[in-house]
Amino acid sequence: MPRPTGNVRLKAARVAAGFNSQQDLADALTEHAKRMGIRGLSIGVRQVRRWESDNPPWPQPDCQRVLVHLLGQSMESLGFTPPWGSEGPTPDPTRRMLVTGGAAALGLAMGSQRAIAAPQPTTAGADFEAVTRSHRRLYWSVAPSTLHPAVLAHATLGCALLPETTDVTRRTVAAALAETYLLAGRIEFFDLSQPASAHDTLLLALQAAGEADDTLLGSAVIAHMAFIPGWAGEREGAQERMIAARTYARRAPASAEFLAWLDAVEAECETRCGNTRTALHLIGHAEDILRDGSEHPSPEWMDWFSRARLAAFKGNTELLAGHLPQAREALSAALEALSPGEEKQRTVVYGDLAAVEAASGNPEKACEYAGLALDQLAITWYATGMDRVREVRRSLTAHQHERCVRDLDDRLYDWSTTLSALSR
Repeated sequence: MPRPTGNVRLKAARVAAGFNSQQDLADALTEHAKRMGIRGLSIGVRQVRRWESDNPPWPQPDCQRVLVHLLGQSMESLGFTPPWGSEGPTPDPTRRMLVTGGAAALGLAMGSQRAIAAPQPTTAGADFEAVTRSHRRLYWSVAPSTLHPAVLAHATLGCALLPETTDVTRRTVAAALAETYLLAGRIEFFDLSQPASAHDTLLLALQAAGEADDTLLGSAVIAHMAFIPGWAGEREGAQERMIAARTYARRAPASAEFLAWLDAVEAECETRCGNTRTALHLIGHAEDILRDGSEHPSPEWMDWFSRARLAAFKGNTELLAGHLPQAREALSAALEALSPGEEKQRTVVYGDLAAVEAASGNPEKACEYAGLALDQLAITWYATGMDRVREVRRSLTAHQHERCVRDLDDRLYDWSTTLSALSR
């Protein structure tokens, strides 16, 4: 007698739940998603057929939630195997160990309905969250190469805690875990220039946000993921992720600052793709949102955006659009409005002001701003800020024999700066 093939666990769960055909299950999942408040999720029979194949793909977060809720079993019990760590480059062995180990635990924890032999106390959620909050503050002052391993190790702890918690404690741990992975992804993308690693880490953040059922945090993660194709000039990919980010944001009470930030993210992606007119329209819309305000407060974890940051976004777009006087005005206003603790953003603004002056034919002023950026980078490293300074230096090629440019080269290529840049 031939042995059954395919994902027999899912087939058995389907039949046991009363769904005799794959089409019946597909229809039930689509309808159940609506009842769970997951709008726009449509599951077809072709997708169910893939899930019941010999090598079923790991479903997307929303599909996982509906499958587990409808069939009453964990993803592993339904025959799915988490693919964490099987693809994509990792920057070093330490990151591979931390990310794949934590991700495997996260995959096991998500959707698990098994009884807990020795559950964690209710204080575990607040304790884990407290460390996440501390890492959030430390990001603005601690060297990224130093903070990054600690953040990933904390994520690994969260993955281990998650299956040992229930109810409110579980949601607290999951939300803090999502924020932790989000921070790790931000460091990888903005500070360490590792977009491939950032994508994998942000995907884990999205998984954890789904476990916490925190749609606003999910929106923030997806918007950060839009930066990756956006900065690479892949407009279609960035647009698709921004549509998803806005969809998630509509499911929660979003503050004016959060909605304005979504506009700013999309504007930066459009700018990187050469669509400065569209970007300026988005920034104008963000300014209107901030002016009108909102009754909803911003989440505590959203510490990367402000009116000053929006002005910096605007100045960069105006710079690339060739609107130099307007760019100078916006960037100067942003620099004045930045508060203590925003030193990383300060390096970016200095770099953009240097670029404005270089484009205006003022090499001495450009070198002065670039020098200020290097002063700050010596204290607080930020790969995005250094990229701005390098772009300015390339734009000064026609003036490379002038004293101010040579002095800038001495700063840009001294022992400390060169070693820091090459080591990262």
